[in-house]
Amino acid sequence: MNQSSLSKLSTVGLDEDLLRQASQIPDCFLARVSVQHKEQYRVITAAGEMQAVISGKLGYEAADAPDYPAVGDWVLVDRLDDSHGNAIIRQILPRRTVFRRKAAGMSVHGQIIAANIDQLFICMALDQDFSLRRLERYLTIAWDSGAIPVVVLTKTDLCDDLDARLAETRAIALGVDILLTSGLADDGYLPVAEYLAPGKTVAFVGSSGVGKSTLINRLLGENRQATLELGQAGKGRHTTTYRQLIALPGGAVVIDTPGMRELQLDSGDLAQTFADIEALASECRFADCQHDSEPGCAVQQAITGGQLDEARLASYKKLQIELGYQGLSARQLEQEKISRMMSGVGGIKQFRAIVKQRNRR
Repeated sequence: MNQSSLSKLSTVGLDEDLLRQASQIPDCFLARVSVQHKEQYRVITAAGEMQAVISGKLGYEAADAPDYPAVGDWVLVDRLDDSHGNAIIRQILPRRTVFRRKAAGMSVHGQIIAANIDQLFICMALDQDFSLRRLERYLTIAWDSGAIPVVVLTKTDLCDDLDARLAETRAIALGVDILLTSGLADDGYLPVAEYLAPGKTVAFVGSSGVGKSTLINRLLGENRQATLELGQAGKGRHTTTYRQLIALPGGAVVIDTPGMRELQLDSGDLAQTFADIEALASECRFADCQHDSEPGCAVQQAITGGQLDEARLASYKKLQIELGYQGLSARQLEQEKISRMMSGVGGIKQFRAIVKQRNRR
């Protein structure tokens, strides 16, 4: 492969490690998935953007949705341009980070929202969309993804008590940066722009109508992402119907995502999201304390003393049950994650890649 031509991919996050991986596979070209809509893909190569489909072998070996390419993935394709037809995706390179949820509805399968992201902007509007319990869900998935979460509170112009909302958010988003934005102010997007370093990939997630596309349009300097005017009381709906990777003028890359009506957990990091409860739990008299009515429960004592909100504990327990982690120790949690990772075609390969990456640190 021509290294000089591959350098053109630096506009969408190319680095030396990716070049090294790609150079070991003959007769293939490095590309990044920019759009995924059902079974159709668009990829960015050194020669430009084009349509792509997966190879028969890749489709045959895929056991679950995460085994297919996702927006943000680095892949190997059989051609640089579409002068002789659509590109064929032959291989997915190991993912550094993965933001995934359980697929909507009754499905038991996972769904990858974005791959290989450095930061995850969790957008929540300061109107009727504001929900601390939903934010805890996003943070649980975000910390598990490997990306760094950042909370973006949008529509500050619609909030009557900004200080109170900010205090509530800080009590939930422990150790997470919180940004305030407004779509009405010309410079309302600047707090987000300061996080967009060249070569970095960020994703915007959140409910419908919270202002994700408006923010991206401001960052682009043009109205590329379609938006709809809001109706009464801030009501509206998004027009983003599929996930899309976009290169920004400053060298960063953003992934826009449709609003999520459901956010079911496929995997998650409760210990990081609920670090306050985990710290209290370590002080309980009994190691297997369920934080209900056991004597010497430090968690219940914190609730009685006003240091912990009872609704936060209820959310913690609900997410524990949803993840199937109720009553498991830290070691058992790790074993459960490894077991889930190893299941299905391609699981062992991904697990080995993660172990190898950890050993290089």
